[in-house]
Amino acid sequence: MTYPETLEWLFAQLPMYQRVGQAAYKADLSNTQKLAKHLNHPENGFKSVHVAGTNGKGSTSHMLASVLQEAGYKVGLYTSPHLKDFRERIKINGTVIPKRTVSTFVTKHKPFFESNQLSFFEMTVGLAFDYFRREKVDIAIVEVGMGGRLDSTNVITPEVSVITNIGLDHTQFLGTTLPEIATEKAGIIKAKVPVVIGEYNKHTLPVFEKIAKKNNATLYKAFEYKGALLPSDLKGDYQKSNIQTVQTVMKVLQQKRYSVGIQHLAKGLQNVVANTGLLGRWQIVQEKPRIICDTAHNKEGLKYVLQQLQEEDFNELHIVLGMLGDKAIDTIVPMFPTTARYYFCKPNIARGMEVSILQQQAKKSGLDGEAYATVKDALKAAKRNAAPTDLIFVGGSTFVVAEVV
Repeated sequence: MTYPETLEWLFAQLPMYQRVGQAAYKADLSNTQKLAKHLNHPENGFKSVHVAGTNGKGSTSHMLASVLQEAGYKVGLYTSPHLKDFRERIKINGTVIPKRTVSTFVTKHKPFFESNQLSFFEMTVGLAFDYFRREKVDIAIVEVGMGGRLDSTNVITPEVSVITNIGLDHTQFLGTTLPEIATEKAGIIKAKVPVVIGEYNKHTLPVFEKIAKKNNATLYKAFEYKGALLPSDLKGDYQKSNIQTVQTVMKVLQQKRYSVGIQHLAKGLQNVVANTGLLGRWQIVQEKPRIICDTAHNKEGLKYVLQQLQEEDFNELHIVLGMLGDKAIDTIVPMFPTTARYYFCKPNIARGMEVSILQQQAKKSGLDGEAYATVKDALKAAKRNAAPTDLIFVGGSTFVVAEVV
């Protein structure tokens, strides 16, 4: 198959969480284990760091990769979802996987995928792990797709496990309370593998302590980190906690004889975007008027972003807002400022929330604005209405931001 044919088959052949949501979720690792066996266990062919969490796991994964690249390591990076290009999910030293590698892998293993009805995510994990092994990476940063315990990535035994934080997201899959969700995320904790916890939460810390103790895994609390926090080119206020987590993880890796010095940390944190190609985290895409995009899409993530928005210097605030239909809209919409002018839209995927529903719900919370058929139409309208001293924020969903960056 050609690369476009391969992508078309990957996206259309089988359900995929990014596109259809709940129908694509499989609460079972058996398919991934079958695939690992079929591929002759690529997960055992490279060292790794495993990163889970409700928010911050993408930024943290990219920061870790950047620092290790600066230290001279050949670093694999597996993340999801992608914003513009499927190949963003699988990188080595910031370079995306070649198109030919993707199409060759899928063509070769297609009969196995079809006969075992593998999901999009399972196939993609297999592709990433096979690629990292064949390219002989020194270490791979592997971001969990959703949850942890039953996530397809959870066949690795990493050097260190990382859990950035816990929030009420994907409750239809992971549980409706913080301890329940923490238990799912803690499923990445392995026997005698150190684990770093990013943020303190009185409801979740006992869960992590109990599961770490049961697995004889040393627990490191990044929120107790005493050293100075280094600056990063990722400018969101919420990145402070992620930086703390990264600095703690590097201390653990140093104990495991990884040669990472303070100079690598400093340079790596300042060059995350250049080293890894990360998009959509407090990303400034234009000045006069200033346009800022951020992929925060749940209560915990948006709390920090909206707080930081209010600290910006602007005359009037314009918000281009779209969401997914499976988000808890009644808890998210009331967080947005009533003083802003809104441009409601639907991201261009099946799971996108109908713009009329979003507009109605927003109106109940005192948010006024017009509805637009597409994200691009909404942004065009915001640009028309905004003065050079105004601020335009684009967000509410990863998929809204993907159409702008």
